[in-house]
Amino acid sequence: MTGTAGDSAYARLAAAVDEAIPAPLATAWHQHLGRQPVAVARQAIFTAAGRVMGYDLSFRSPQVREPSDWSTDDHERATSQVLRFVVETDHLAELAAHQLVFIRATRAHLLGDLPLPERSDRLVLVLPRGLEVDTPTLIEIGRLRRRGFRTALPSFSDRPHQRRLLPLADYVKIDVRDLDVEGHPVVRVARSCGATLIGEYVEHEAELDAARELGLTLFQGNLLERAGLVVPSTSPRARH
Repeated sequence: MTGTAGDSAYARLAAAVDEAIPAPLATAWHQHLGRQPVAVARQAIFTAAGRVMGYDLSFRSPQVREPSDWSTDDHERATSQVLRFVVETDHLAELAAHQLVFIRATRAHLLGDLPLPERSDRLVLVLPRGLEVDTPTLIEIGRLRRRGFRTALPSFSDRPHQRRLLPLADYVKIDVRDLDVEGHPVVRVARSCGATLIGEYVEHEAELDAARELGLTLFQGNLLERAGLVVPSTSPRARH
């Protein structure tokens, strides 16, 4: 984890505050958080043969603002809630029996400023679209991969910062709606470092056919399965 002296001082202060909270009050607070509704949407990622190889999980907020208008704190809270709900509350097996789980990470999670669960066997960290690709970021993503985490690069369009991340990406997502314009050049670059390609936003048969012809092997989109809210049977939360 990277950080400054100020970060360390902040961490020590936060730890001291945590220690000062009486144990019964802390327990009650965590129980309260555990009852808070967490809406998680799930959309399958399919192989060319139609087998589910993984699930893309994302946070759904009751607030009116679109995710594009979220602050950094909003994104960090959303990711932390999805991770806690899926992993720490033991819903992982129910949400995805044996498949991989793709969850959007934030820079803070990648750099270690916010924790990641020790489930590198199942989690694929989807890198932020606007991730600042500096040396600390590249180093920390490399360390996460050495710990066993897989990574996915979304919305690949052959931008310079995306090229820098390619050697660290196990999966690269390509918007199939752009293939008629981007086509072979983008696909060729996307697979240049050995990543498995995922065609996302598949809405029509023609898009699926075009992606297959270009050599993509995994597919995600409403044509195959619409994202739907999931509420595990062990949860007291009801579907709305």
